[in-house]
Amino acid sequence: MNDAHPTENDSERYDPEQAERAVQAEWRENKTFEVSENSTKPKYYCLAMFPYPSGQLHMGHVRTYTLGDVIARYQRLQGKNVLHPMGWDAFGLPAENAAIKRNVAPSGWTRSNIEHMKQQLQRLGFSFDWSRELATCDPDYYRWEQWFFTKMFKKGLVYKKAAMVNWDPVDQTVLANEQVIDGRGWRSDALVERRELAQWFIKITDYAEQLLNGLDDLTGWPEKIKTMQRNWIGRSEGVELTFPLSADVQSQADVGKGLTVYTTRPDTLMGATYVAVAPQHPLAKAAAVNNSELAEFLEQCSRVKVAEADMAKMAKLGVATGFTAEHPLTGKSVPIWVANFVLMEYGSGAVMAVPAHDHRDWEFAKKYGLEITQVVQPTAASVASCDIETGAYVSKDGVLVNSGEFDGLDFESGFNAIADALTAKQLGERQVNYRLRDWGVSRQRYWGCPIPIINCEACGAVAVAESDLPVLLPVDVEFEGVGSPIKKMPQWYITTCPDCGGAAERETDTFDTFMESSWYYARFASSGHSEGMLDERAKYWGSVDHYVGGEEHAILHLLYARFFHKMMRDEGMVESDEPFDNLLALGMVLKDGVKMSKSAGDAGDPQKLLDAHGADAVRMAMMFAAVF
Repeated sequence: MNDAHPTENDSERYDPEQAERAVQAEWRENKTFEVSENSTKPKYYCLAMFPYPSGQLHMGHVRTYTLGDVIARYQRLQGKNVLHPMGWDAFGLPAENAAIKRNVAPSGWTRSNIEHMKQQLQRLGFSFDWSRELATCDPDYYRWEQWFFTKMFKKGLVYKKAAMVNWDPVDQTVLANEQVIDGRGWRSDALVERRELAQWFIKITDYAEQLLNGLDDLTGWPEKIKTMQRNWIGRSEGVELTFPLSADVQSQADVGKGLTVYTTRPDTLMGATYVAVAPQHPLAKAAAVNNSELAEFLEQCSRVKVAEADMAKMAKLGVATGFTAEHPLTGKSVPIWVANFVLMEYGSGAVMAVPAHDHRDWEFAKKYGLEITQVVQPTAASVASCDIETGAYVSKDGVLVNSGEFDGLDFESGFNAIADALTAKQLGERQVNYRLRDWGVSRQRYWGCPIPIINCEACGAVAVAESDLPVLLPVDVEFEGVGSPIKKMPQWYITTCPDCGGAAERETDTFDTFMESSWYYARFASSGHSEGMLDERAKYWGSVDHYVGGEEHAILHLLYARFFHKMMRDEGMVESDEPFDNLLALGMVLKDGVKMSKSAGDAGDPQKLLDAHGADAVRMAMMFAAVF
């Protein structure tokens, strides 16, 4: 056989790039995928999570947008009026870090990346309505985010306080609890430290019950994602109770008449043999005044920056305060210790310790020779006995012992009887608690939406007047290392107070970028509206019918977006309770069983495949891989 070339004329061969570009040009000319609200067809809102403009598409993008495009095209064929928009999640640390590395402004770098990635998306032939394109770094977008924040501020849903926060030492900024993954920063992968800083918070905890109950109605969501959110919200039923303090202790420490703790196991109260407080607790600081050992311990704790995720694994250390509290039911004296495993920002910064029935408390009691009193005796056939000397018995399965009048009660009966006894003595009450904490939205970096607050010495924190919005982020800046340049720009942050007219300063922190992605879907529906955050079109499109994106956003973006939607609903801007009716949650793209990523340099560049085979072939191959 010879190696003869094909005999067909080259002009008769299929050229995917030429054919596809011709069709795509026709789509643009005819505005094929642009939609309006003036249609008799039933509406359908299909949305894929918008990308961060990193400069280059990767195969994860191709998969997400191909799947979303298949859904959108199918619904059009079903006779629906389909909204399928695209935009850019444009603020954030990667642009700022890249700008520092390249000695360029983040704004220009971001705009250049948007242009390049838009061309790639268009080359792939996705049926996006580009007339609704937005970038979150556009002032006409973040203006309304600032406006909404000031509205929530005046409503009492926003506050600033000093708090122990998660500090990323590489990215030099605070992270929300949801942005700490296994003790590391979600972007930098650096071990997160604990620091005390003044931060702005939004009261997501006010919506905890709604966020939890709403999951039951999301029948179009994967159960795995809903379980992750339920666990993060972490509803628990327990009792908040008080260990009274003597008048002498009260006089030395400004902590009121007692130490308040929360427990989900009030049935074990008769086995509480000590109380532990956080190193930052006012009682700990008061006790350290005349206790050099304790003072040194508090100093050590202040220097050790521990991620919350590492608390369970770290050695349990503590020092006695010398103070005692009174057991709320027996009146017995209970020693108060300072312990490194108690977090000041969780609850009251104090916990009751029942070492016989809690692993952590047992370990601590054994280390320091503290009393261990068993108050639950197992009854399960599988547990013939338990030896408190060798470990704690933590199961609820059993009956109370060594508990006086409560002996013989099971968990539920003991819970109720002891809760009632505490209530009768006015030393406790039933309470529902949540693991969820308020959303800390302050970030100490530059490339983000300015927080619209003015700090006045006389008036405190004052919201920027609506007529003065947006507070524009300066784009012509120079960096000196990682720090935010606007913190060194008095010409930008020095201003006057809207209330008293006196000298004041702008807030120089910027918003967490999850603020922008929490409402972008609704802004697509109100594209171009200049008189408000949303208009009536948002009500026409309603909730997103089908949302497509990575399951890694289960706790971050999806939880925040649900919260934001409920706040907008309460302001009358949307009518539904939830933003996304159906969710297609995608796992990571793997290569030889390992997650592909941009940071590892192996996220997969679709451009070579596009050049060689054309968009149709790339999309078909991706669908085949995604389905099979």
